[in-house]
Amino acid sequence: MKKILVPCDFSKPAINAFRFAMDMALKSKGVVHLVNVIELPAIHDPIIMPVMAFEKEFFKELREKTTGEFEKLIHRYKPSGVTVKTDVLFGHPARMIGEFARKKGIDIIVMGSHGASGVREYIIGSNAEKVVRSATVPVLVTKNYYKGAIKDIVFPNTLETEKQEDLIRKVKDLQAFFRATVHILYVNTPTNFTADSITFERLKQFAKKFMFKNYTLNVYNYPFEEPGIIHFTNGMKGDLIAMGTHGRKGLAHFLNGSLAEDVVNHANCPIWTYVSKK
Repeated sequence: MKKILVPCDFSKPAINAFRFAMDMALKSKGVVHLVNVIELPAIHDPIIMPVMAFEKEFFKELREKTTGEFEKLIHRYKPSGVTVKTDVLFGHPARMIGEFARKKGIDIIVMGSHGASGVREYIIGSNAEKVVRSATVPVLVTKNYYKGAIKDIVFPNTLETEKQEDLIRKVKDLQAFFRATVHILYVNTPTNFTADSITFERLKQFAKKFMFKNYTLNVYNYPFEEPGIIHFTNGMKGDLIAMGTHGRKGLAHFLNGSLAEDVVNHANCPIWTYVSKK
């Protein structure tokens, strides 16, 4: 995790993410790319567009103001030995963050989130949720500043053994980076119920197949998966939740949703997600 991208809008969650990224970079001797994306209003009038194209002073002023905020943030939170590079981008936040990550060869995106709920969650969603859906690298989302070592990683899983190699490799890299224990979790719900004895056997086979080390096996019975994951994590004082996601978009996302995105919106601890490659 040598190249860490932190999208920053200077909100409290974004600052908390920056501080978390500082701790990670200090550990990995990496570089933090601190980026502010300014979303401009969409203008479709062909008469107005040429005027906007020549508003250089406007863009210059935005850049200078943002650069000043970057300097304050870096001065306050950057430890010695960590390199921070800054950029100001203009455009759609999730799209620009994804393009920047690909262009710079980013290893992980660390970002803050207020979460989303109610109508906003179903119609608009959060920027973090949109990045989780589209990013090609792992995304770690945090709401609060997590101070201290990541010792316990909760890894919810359906225990399917097909097409998980890429996700498992990333989770193991995460575990190795933090030197943590992985708690493999299966949430047993009434609509998809299996006897605990059968589930534990599946857990054992899953851990054996993917050659996990320093892990525990856990079955948690709860009415629904998302709150079950959160309740289990809170109950055992887990430090971080690691989840794979399918990255559904458009109508498929609206109809089926994403368990990982729901957890990102509602959990208080840091959430690490990765869009598994097919």
